[in-house]
Amino acid sequence: MPAAVTGIHHVTALASDPQKNVDFYTGVLGLRLVKKTVNFDAPDVYHLYFGDEVGHAGTILTFFPFPEASRGKRGTGEVSAVAFLVPPPSLDFWAEHLSRHGVRFDGPIPRFGEQFVSLEDPDGMNIELVFSGGGETADRLWEGSAIPRVSAIRRIAGVTLLLRDSGPTAELLTGTLGLRAAGREGERLRYNVGEGAAESAIDILTSPGTPPGSQSAGSVHHIAWRTPTGEEQREWRGKILEAGLPVTEVVDRSYFQSIYFREPGEVLFEIATDPPGFTVDETPAELGSHLKLPPWLEPGRARIERVLPPVIVRDIRPRR
Repeated sequence: MPAAVTGIHHVTALASDPQKNVDFYTGVLGLRLVKKTVNFDAPDVYHLYFGDEVGHAGTILTFFPFPEASRGKRGTGEVSAVAFLVPPPSLDFWAEHLSRHGVRFDGPIPRFGEQFVSLEDPDGMNIELVFSGGGETADRLWEGSAIPRVSAIRRIAGVTLLLRDSGPTAELLTGTLGLRAAGREGERLRYNVGEGAAESAIDILTSPGTPPGSQSAGSVHHIAWRTPTGEEQREWRGKILEAGLPVTEVVDRSYFQSIYFREPGEVLFEIATDPPGFTVDETPAELGSHLKLPPWLEPGRARIERVLPPVIVRDIRPRR
């Protein structure tokens, strides 16, 4: 039986305009669009994956963009912020870069001995840049990024959960999923997941008087934890059931296998396998350049392509 999930696999959120989404995450944050596919459960909607050069687990932020969606209402029972790790010396670069792109930000602000800045994406989703680390390798970074390698985002640094009651969720994180308690600052509890360069921070903010969030554009849909194999994933499914939580059967997502369950605070969790990865149907050079569909949706490709709005990755020359 596995003792702990091995880190964050990906985070999935909701958006509105897909082109604005691509422009922001590739052109402003410098991530690579590593996969352009569709929501397998609603194939009239894109599923866009952003990450490092080939979309390693732990670097991926994904979106379901619904073009006519209104903004979600922030509240409890959801992920309230997604944090990316960037090298500490790049603080001045990011302040100038965000200002040049007209992106308002707050900070730098200290938290747990680190500095971070807070900003919003085009749909109001809260993004944090955490200036920490130093040992993370830059050899996985996207060569086509608008961000110099010395300043580029390395991976997901963590997420913040906004809950009405932290107790049951904290018990699940430490007692079932194997996260490690890492301290407290005011109302913020911190738990670490993963080891070494894969370590991320899961923060819980408790707000008993805040009503539940209403998800739409700018809301995080779920957070996915890593597991290395399908065999371990099946063991995790049994462990979640033993904890008294309903959990789905294994679902094929083409690039990983998934199981889903809601933790006691109502945040949707996923446990996803590292393999097979995003190069299973595109070469590393081609990633994100074609609309990829799973085999069961291929017969409807012509109709799907007619419905989906065009999306391009703008040709942004790297500044070195």
